[in-house]
Amino acid sequence: MRYYEIVFMVNPDCSEQISGIINHYTEIIINSKGKIHRIENWGRRQLAYPINKFSKAYYILLNIEVSQNIMKELNNAFRFNSLIIRSMIMRTKCAISDPSPMMKRKEENQERYITNT
Repeated sequence: MRYYEIVFMVNPDCSEQISGIINHYTEIIINSKGKIHRIENWGRRQLAYPINKFSKAYYILLNIEVSQNIMKELNNAFRFNSLIIRSMIMRTKCAISDPSPMMKRKEENQERYITNT
């Protein structure tokens, strides 16, 4: 089993289907006896440049532990899903379960908002 970090961008017009898309990929991982160490939904964000005529997208981060065969299956699933605008898969040396810098910043902003009100 190897460790991977996956970031994928979902069509911004599919806000109701985000949880279903995440569940679909997590089921593939769990059914193949893989482990999910972290799932983060970064929300809808502005893209640096248009991709497929979209200027915004929903960003999802997954840190997983799966075999190479399952990783190939996931890669194909990302490639052939029309709702996925772009995906990036990186192999990591160890499992990462701490919040990402994106989520840390989001939590800090929420704490500031709560203390200011």
